[in-house]
Amino acid sequence: MGLDDKMTNAAEEASGKVKEKTGEATGDRDLQAEGAGEQSKANLKQSGEKVKDAAKGIGDSLKDR
Repeated sequence: MGLDDKMTNAAEEASGKVKEKTGEATGDRDLQAEGAGEQSKANLKQSGEKVKDAAKGIGDSLKDR
């Protein structure tokens, strides 16, 4: 996973956490749900990048044979 992707996903997750906590504090369920959704989206992207990294690692190890 590229550093840019990691930073973007981390920023998106942090933004989601802020929105979720703000929504909880203010009683704004829509903002709370939006924040939770952003966190889920960022986590899904991170998982996808990790799968790509793992597949690349497997491909690299097969080339060494």
